[in-house]
Amino acid sequence: MENNIDTKCLHAGYVPGNGDPRQVPIYQSTTWKYSTSDDMGKLFDLEASGYFYTRLQNPTNDFVASKLCELEGGVAGMLTSSGQAANFFAVFNICEAGDHFITSSSIYGGTYNLFGVTMKKMGIDCTFVDQNLSYEELSKYFKPNTKCVFGETITNPTVNVLDIEKFAKLAHDHGVPLIIDNTFATPINCRPFEWGCDIVTHSTTKYIDGHASSVGGAIIDSGNFDWMAHADKFPGLTTPDESYHGITYAEKFGKGAYITKATAQLMRDFGAIQSPQNAYYIQLGLESLAVRMRRHCENALKIAEYLESDDRIAWVKYPGLKSNESYELAKKYCPNGTCGVLCFGVKGGRDASIRFMDSLKLATIATHVADSKTLLLHPASHTHRQMTDEQLLEAGVAPDLIRFSVGLEDPDDIINDIKQALEKI
Repeated sequence: MENNIDTKCLHAGYVPGNGDPRQVPIYQSTTWKYSTSDDMGKLFDLEASGYFYTRLQNPTNDFVASKLCELEGGVAGMLTSSGQAANFFAVFNICEAGDHFITSSSIYGGTYNLFGVTMKKMGIDCTFVDQNLSYEELSKYFKPNTKCVFGETITNPTVNVLDIEKFAKLAHDHGVPLIIDNTFATPINCRPFEWGCDIVTHSTTKYIDGHASSVGGAIIDSGNFDWMAHADKFPGLTTPDESYHGITYAEKFGKGAYITKATAQLMRDFGAIQSPQNAYYIQLGLESLAVRMRRHCENALKIAEYLESDDRIAWVKYPGLKSNESYELAKKYCPNGTCGVLCFGVKGGRDASIRFMDSLKLATIATHVADSKTLLLHPASHTHRQMTDEQLLEAGVAPDLIRFSVGLEDPDDIINDIKQALEKI
């Protein structure tokens, strides 16, 4: 019997046996004991499944990754130390020096720097594109060495909705996978695999945790991309790995190849692990995710409608508003709501927006988003501070843009806080 997603939030990923702990146990151990050298040797050769060192795998982490797999409809997943680590692993798992990939320019500022600065130093080039361009225009950016396409379901901080089907067709017609960061929508409001996406990433620090208690990330593979059909493009998955006695991941592990390689190679070598304690906090957050997302969306729409009606506000963007450019895409991909994040500007420009922020009493200025409490920041001064004015415009980040993450408070209290702050400027 297939359970609904609300039920999966509570029960997926871990099924306790008779006398087992009802809640996911925390395996706070670095190592596991084996009776013989040969038993452990098989694990190092990927000839047997099991645990031997938490840097590679841990049962607590795997329970949580399994739950995320079920929520997204994937076949395999892994947790990482942060959303940044998840996005890095997701791309680096199939790209190496001399390769190229394409990404939307409207992505989170930290990911923009990761792709455009740090990975460029590693010899991996990326092209930032306007995600609203037509299929034909976007096709011109592909090169013979292009290995994947990347985007966000709902962009951070500009809350634009990605046309997943367009980007999936674009990627598949050029023989590469589509990777989508689904952090803002979560699997409650959008399941990108159902629209042709191949790999999903999350910053679990955001809505999935939901309480600002733990930093984490996740990668989930749909298992749908046929690596062997494009073997020449992905030698890391389709040719022998000499560091594991010549194993060819796509042949030996089938639909689990991508995550197995990311674990066996990247987690082994970079060690960006999720701690079991933090994975446990994420598990607790997942149990209430469906309930919380409904309230976040209800509150955000009410706040957005208020802002749109106040003549002291210069502009407001929220996909749930009929006036928004992403409204139709939001109805298609997120029919039950998008997220609790919106953005707007106060009349008077950048200085007025900053004075407004400093006058709020309930909402908190914080380098965080998608939390149970209402938070806000000024991307041009904070998360996107290292970007040039030209890069800010390319990413759609206006100088007066305020990212407003609507929490679970009574929406009237949030509106009253906004009103009193506006009166002070």
